[in-house]
Order: sequence, then C-alpha cells, then structure tokens
Amino acid sequence: MTVDIDTSSSTAPIIIMTRVFEAPRELVWAMFTEPKHVAKWYGGRGFENPVCEMDVRPGGLWRHVMRTPSGEEFANEFVFVEVIKPEKLSWQHIDYGREPSGAHPTSRMTVTLEEAGANTRWRLVTEFSSFEERALAQRIGFAEAIAEGSDKLNALAKALYAQTQASSVGRAP
Repeated sequence: MTVDIDTSSSTAPIIIMTRVFEAPRELVWAMFTEPKHVAKWYGGRGFENPVCEMDVRPGGLWRHVMRTPSGEEFANEFVFVEVIKPEKLSWQHIDYGREPSGAHPTSRMTVTLEEAGANTRWRLVTEFSSFEERALAQRIGFAEAIAEGSDKLNALAKALYAQTQASSVGRAP
C-alpha cells in the first residue's frame, strides 16, 4: 500500500495524504487513539517514542516525545480539537497559530477514517500557519516521515486484525 501525498495547493498552506489501511475502521481508530499503539508506530523508520500520553477528547492534551534513529529527541505537545469516534480526529500543536518560531513548523492535523469493506480509507489534512511553515515541513521530510509511520501503523493493525480473526475462529458461536 502506498501513501498519496498532495502538496500542490496554492490557495492554502496544506498537505493532504491518503491511503488505505488493511484493517477495519474501529481497529484503525484504536491505533490512532490508544497510547500503547501510537508509541509503536508514530514517526518515521527507526523512530522510537519513549513518551506518549493522550487524553483523547476535545481540549484534551497529547504529550509526545519522539526519538530519532540518531538519538535526538523532539518533545511535542498537542491539544485535541475534535473527536468523533471512529471517523474523525483533529489535533494541533499547542503553539499553532502563534508567531512561527522558525525552529519547527506547527500545524493542525485532521484525520478522517472511512470504512472500505474490511479496510479503512484514511485521509490526513495538515494545515500550516503559512506557506513558509509548509515549506519548512517539506524541507525536513514531514510527509515522508508520516508515510513511513503509516506503513508501520498498517503492519501493526494488520497483524492485530489477523490475531483477532484467528482467535475468533476457534470460539464456539
């Protein structure tokens, strides 16, 4: 499965990413909203997540520390904006919309999940404060890291789904 990345908008500083996950929507929702799962897939190849604390409700906080393969750590603090289980999840950096620091781009991210048979169609819209912020995100490989993380998420969700299917086969109705 591949991720489609659209950075072509000239009217809004956004990046849109889409793909299909090979698991049902309820499971994909859990992969996005339960820290024990998010810590396993968030970030690009080789990234680790030693801290992942989430209060998944509008106004709830998400505290996250990502560690790169070289050992550098990035602390992120987000606030959930919208939570509509299991179809829509929106969050933003605590400092989104403030004067850009230049150190890192801030954004608001909105994930929508649609049922697609036994699979889930995922759409991520990332809104930046400015075109300069979007350009900075593109320079540091933002979309590529998310695409790699989504590959990890898909592999985990697919494996969990296969486990649940296998365990339900042996049960009596």
